[in-house]
Amino acid sequence: MRTDIYLTLAKPSEQVLFKDRGSKFYGYAFPVAVKEEIKPIIEELRAKHVSANHFCYAWQLGVEDPTYRANDDGEPNNSAGMPIYGQIQAANLTNVLIVVVRIFGGTKLGVGGLIQAYRETAKLAIGNSVQVKKVVKVRFQINFEYPMMNQVMRIIKQKELQIVAQHMELQCKITVLVRKRMAHNIEGYFESLSKVQVKELG
Repeated sequence: MRTDIYLTLAKPSEQVLFKDRGSKFYGYAFPVAVKEEIKPIIEELRAKHVSANHFCYAWQLGVEDPTYRANDDGEPNNSAGMPIYGQIQAANLTNVLIVVVRIFGGTKLGVGGLIQAYRETAKLAIGNSVQVKKVVKVRFQINFEYPMMNQVMRIIKQKELQIVAQHMELQCKITVLVRKRMAHNIEGYFESLSKVQVKELG
């Protein structure tokens, strides 16, 4: 069975710097949860490095069926984005964005030199970051009538389900997070309680 644990970053890394024949390569590593977070990060780095020539990056999102993108931002094909992505793969990371900002130093490095520089800068950025293991969780909503409250809460506590939202009136709703490999068990936890409905949220 595939694992429901993945490796990502605890927080953005500090800036790293790699130099080669006058060119400066600034490396950054960021944890990201959704694609929409990526563009604002790139824009922020463009504002920070106004004299830079290239903002090359790679990202990967997801655990069981990950998606990725590698961007050369004007450098020769596959000389920047893919070497950066290779380091994400080598570190076995996901939900991560690595950006390497290049300030041209006047001497062309050639494709081989670029591949090495982008790869090394990405490796430095990852090495300068704090990595953390996380668990894939699934959201479920538990629906029940108020008189069932104590029984429902007892099971939630026993099974160590993580409550993320609750709506308590005559008809109650509690949203919980369940570790993915345990998700198939959740309906069984409540099957002894009549009028308690459990449904998975998208």
